[in-house]
Amino acid sequence: MRAGARIEARLARLAPHALAALRIMTALLFMQHGLSKLFGFPAHSPGGFRLASQIGAAGVLEAAGGALVLLGLQTRLVAFLLSGEMAIAYFRAHAPRGLYPILNGGEPAILFCFVFLYLVFAGGGAWSLDRRR
Repeated sequence: MRAGARIEARLARLAPHALAALRIMTALLFMQHGLSKLFGFPAHSPGGFRLASQIGAAGVLEAAGGALVLLGLQTRLVAFLLSGEMAIAYFRAHAPRGLYPILNGGEPAILFCFVFLYLVFAGGGAWSLDRRR
């Protein structure tokens, strides 16, 4: 077996673990947005919203959905919902500010949208509660 094939085989064996690391880091970063909206932690978001508002619903989705993705519980379903939330967020909040995501501040929303969309198809990876069930 040539060296390139050995490396490919080793990387293929580690792919479920890399997927789990991507899922966990994405969830931790995503949860910050929800926790900031709901509790002002770790940073304050613009206040004055009600829980029964668009921002309140986004905060709940981001905090609770992020926690479920972090644990790898119902990963595909939750990732589908969160991908949709981020698509809506982009087109409602960012796209009206301009065509280019780098100028309209929409890069994080697009990136979260597509990472969550990937998780819909890939699942939670090696370290997920979904895998244990």
